[in-house]
Amino acid sequence: MGVISFAENKQTASKSTQAYAAVALNLPVAPLVVARTRFSPPPPQHRDCMMVPEAMELLHRTIKDQNRNVSVVAVSGPGDPLVTPDITLYIIRLIRQHYPGLKIGLKTRGIGSQKLAAKLADAGLDFVEMQVDAVTTEILEKLYAWIRPGQRTIRIKEGAELLLREQRSGLPALKFHELSVSISTTLYPGYNLDHVAKISAEMMELGADSISLIRCRSEPGVEVELETLTNETIAALRMAAEPFLRVIDPRIVEASRALGRDPSVALMENMPKASGGKVNVAVVSSNGIEVDLHLGQATQFLIYGPRDDGLTCLLEARDAPLVDPGKNRWEGIADLLADCFVLLVASAGEKPRSVLASKGLKIVITEENIEGTVDCLYAGHKKCKK
Repeated sequence: MGVISFAENKQTASKSTQAYAAVALNLPVAPLVVARTRFSPPPPQHRDCMMVPEAMELLHRTIKDQNRNVSVVAVSGPGDPLVTPDITLYIIRLIRQHYPGLKIGLKTRGIGSQKLAAKLADAGLDFVEMQVDAVTTEILEKLYAWIRPGQRTIRIKEGAELLLREQRSGLPALKFHELSVSISTTLYPGYNLDHVAKISAEMMELGADSISLIRCRSEPGVEVELETLTNETIAALRMAAEPFLRVIDPRIVEASRALGRDPSVALMENMPKASGGKVNVAVVSSNGIEVDLHLGQATQFLIYGPRDDGLTCLLEARDAPLVDPGKNRWEGIADLLADCFVLLVASAGEKPRSVLASKGLKIVITEENIEGTVDCLYAGHKKCKK
């Protein structure tokens, strides 16, 4: 959960033209990350996100809170909302159905935006914030550590070319369907500062409404550390972008940073914990080392948990239940994993996540090392060596 600040939103001609400033509620329902820059720390070993019912319950509670004036909702991640369109479209429709007066937005790198533009507009989306950090493949190749448009990571050159194509075709498609589009550009000293004007000019040609410039923050664990930008440099870059697009304050402010909290602490507070008879962790993996399979691909589940002496180890492997025409497959999996409090998978659909959650088994999306992730879940329990 997080609160994000949307400074302004320039509407298209067919929508309200009044700009607004409001506090937006962040609904983190997108599980899959599409890319990572070299200046970002590796993704957390477990990326906690809400299921749609959980997110809607959060929205209902917040709307009822007399001290909160929510007029904007953002469909967000840890991942990119356009990578899992079924989840994204479903929650947009639900929000629009229950709260027709709310503004609904999402942030994306743009992969899939052309294909989904019409469906997003039909579902009730109002605006998109598109992350555009460069308009040449040469710069993108220097900025990104990896780009993963599907289930596999592709060569960075291919990924950079794909990202440019998707953004250049997606932005006009979003505008054609009367969605407001703001560009979000992160400033990387030594890499893209000289290209801010070019980004602003090209995005203007494609139809963007505005642009925000965001400082790159240094964080522990990054591959490359950058110098800190001065206020004078930021002001000069704003002036370089202004002839082409209206420069606005950054729309999205990470709640953990805004509140002065460590993001990893906020994440761990929301992670499932062992309780009662649910003391084990189930894992889907093809190699026993990394979490690398979609739930639907699972033929067996690796079960981790505490031994009699308290050490956390791999206890056993359980075969996935056969498909029974008379029984829901996901309920069969819930019965098989009745002693588990969490299931680690690389990906899973909304239906199994909902069914398993109703049985007390939470799905966590991750693509990291199994032992490290299990160790984090048990928060300090010692692991045995094999």
